[in-house]
Amino acid sequence: MVEGIEDAIGKKQGISLAQPLWRAEQIRKMEQRWAEREGQALYALMERAGAALCSYARHHWPQSHHWWIFVGSGNNGGDGYVLARLARRLGLEPLVIAARAPGLLRGDARRAADEWLAAGGEVMMADALEGASLPSPDLVIDALLGTGVQLPLSLPMTKIVSTINGLNAPVLAVDLPSGLNADTGRAMGALVHATRTLSFIGIKQGMLTADGVDGVGQLDWDPLGVVPEAGLVPAAERLDYPRLKNLLFPRPRSAHKGKHGKVLLVGGNLGMQGAILLAGQACLRAGAGLVRLCQHPDSPPASLVQPELMGCPVGMDEGWASVRVLGPGLGQDEWGRAQFEHHLNASGPLVLDADGLNWLAQAPRHQDNWVLTPHPGEAARLLDCGVAEVEADRFAAVSRLQQRYGGVVLLKGAGSLICDGQRISLCDEGNPGMASGGMGDLLSGIIAALLAQGWSAGMAARLGAVIHAEASDLAAAEGERGMLASDLLPWIRRLVNPTP
Repeated sequence: MVEGIEDAIGKKQGISLAQPLWRAEQIRKMEQRWAEREGQALYALMERAGAALCSYARHHWPQSHHWWIFVGSGNNGGDGYVLARLARRLGLEPLVIAARAPGLLRGDARRAADEWLAAGGEVMMADALEGASLPSPDLVIDALLGTGVQLPLSLPMTKIVSTINGLNAPVLAVDLPSGLNADTGRAMGALVHATRTLSFIGIKQGMLTADGVDGVGQLDWDPLGVVPEAGLVPAAERLDYPRLKNLLFPRPRSAHKGKHGKVLLVGGNLGMQGAILLAGQACLRAGAGLVRLCQHPDSPPASLVQPELMGCPVGMDEGWASVRVLGPGLGQDEWGRAQFEHHLNASGPLVLDADGLNWLAQAPRHQDNWVLTPHPGEAARLLDCGVAEVEADRFAAVSRLQQRYGGVVLLKGAGSLICDGQRISLCDEGNPGMASGGMGDLLSGIIAALLAQGWSAGMAARLGAVIHAEASDLAAAEGERGMLASDLLPWIRRLVNPTP
């Protein structure tokens, strides 16, 4: 029994981040178009960024006084120089630590450095930091590298990043943590691990997946007054439960079980009955009308654990189900192969997971009636590549999967991605407690239940992802380590019945 469930959900649902996610090149074009439209130099945005950073830092660390501001050679460094000038004006003690001498800078970054020096500021070169006798910082600002990082960091820059990560002080990253590829979310060698990140103009898609989730810390966003032009299509969209919960409208009073779908789950080979049991329980808790399990004949009936889960007598699978789930605990023996081949061609929506995906990788085919839910290892097998290649660019990987196999693809992981061939959605909720057995089985059951109740495949995958992740965040209030998949079941029921 979950205690205080309403209070817990209320605390979890805070202010939501922006929904559109952008590639770095899109942000640069937005800045240029803003400057042309407003008739201003881009330096005006640098001034706004510096002011936003100063206000943000003062708000979150009001007692801080000694700021170490690490600046690079580009516009990210220019933001840092503006911040230093404004902080000094407020009576703080900013120490500017530069990766490149101010005299070697160009463009707006050079102008910002010159104004800092003209205001009486000084610059310490990063290579002189080691061994220097300095008061310890109570706030570190990472203004080293911006959105243009495409290659692994140089050895000198790697050393600076290591220094930042080794300081005993909170770290504020400017726009995004240095070393992060803004488009893919991969760390390009070293990566600053920020306490908080203030992103500008728009949130970059790589900040919310792969290594980005470890680098950004608490993410906030300031558009700096720049509004995307009408018709500009984001690279991806960010999903969260508060934005989608209103789609889970109350049922009519006349509702009955026949109106909410019949789901058949196929799997549960010997020794793996827990997978299909969890999927079936999640399916029930997410609102499916009737649920049957087709599992190995020598497996004990699931009804011994969950009475509402029915078995599947011989012949019952023909024409009964409105939705099927194929894969949880299916196995890769002859029984598993036979079930895969039998159920793959059935009509109606299909959710394919676990060993269902492993069988598909051995005999690839394209269908539009399914939702595929691979983790990176399964995705690698489906794409005939290594896991590292999948994780190097998860956005490219999920697009390739959808193009090759059709339907809707949900690539699980930190920052799960959903691609339906038209758009990519990203769910950034969830936590490391989900790294345990059975979590993916729950997701398959939730998605199947939503399909059975009439949602489209794309929306069932998106809703399923946020319900699954939100439930895990709520369950993790008692601790991430040791959290079990079954701990999410009562939260799933509550989340598919949102209160106004």
